[in-house]
Amino acid sequence: MGTMTATATLTEEQIRFYRENGFVQVDNVITPEELEELREYLDEAMTITEGNSFSTDREGGAYYRVLNQKVNTWRDHAGMAKYVLHPRFAEMARQLIGAKAVRLFHDHALLKMPGDSKPTPWHQDLPYWPMNESGGMSIWLTLDDVDENNGCMMFVPGSQKVGKLKGIDFTNPQDINDYVDDPEIVNKQPVIVRMKAGSCTFHDGLTFHYAHANHTDKPRRVLAVIYMPDGVTFSGKRHPVTEGKGLVENEPIRGPLFPVLARG
Repeated sequence: MGTMTATATLTEEQIRFYRENGFVQVDNVITPEELEELREYLDEAMTITEGNSFSTDREGGAYYRVLNQKVNTWRDHAGMAKYVLHPRFAEMARQLIGAKAVRLFHDHALLKMPGDSKPTPWHQDLPYWPMNESGGMSIWLTLDDVDENNGCMMFVPGSQKVGKLKGIDFTNPQDINDYVDDPEIVNKQPVIVRMKAGSCTFHDGLTFHYAHANHTDKPRRVLAVIYMPDGVTFSGKRHPVTEGKGLVENEPIRGPLFPVLARG
């Protein structure tokens, strides 16, 4: 194993690129040792059948072919919590957003399974989140080398500027461009982001993105963590992570499950 260190410092260029394009790639965000550990933890977390984390579909389901997803792994696995709550990632998110503080919304393990795999259609994330304001964003940390063969992502640069559109049905997708008035965005060439394991992207909740199907014989494993600026308010829309948590419509999303992870 190398002695490569991972850092929480972004360059001014990376921050500028993120704000202009709505995404940025950060290589080697974790060390080789951390990568080995996180792979072990994530594999364990996917086998937990009872607790506070939950899967969005079962094997054989239509959604499962798009994503074998487990949400809030940090609540059942202390090793996952080490990474989901990691100040290194949260501080990068805070710098990119330009917020005084950022909170956790939730994590999800995202596995593209081998076999009958489907692409993740072009979509924005924010329409699925019960937040009134924009600013929410995700880290997408890959535990496997990713390219077009096993489910790497594509982004449309600058697409976060079109604002919030409607949510796309992942199992019967609409064409997101049907909802876009800006021909510049519709005609913009997407950027394919191939990455080595242990690298990540951050992307704004409004940025259009897509993931290729997995045509290999191994799962593509990713840890995604969603961050939001402190002070973002609850829209009241139903969401499995906020259900029963005592949140009040138009009041800030806060409380024990939505902690502040980084402060400036």
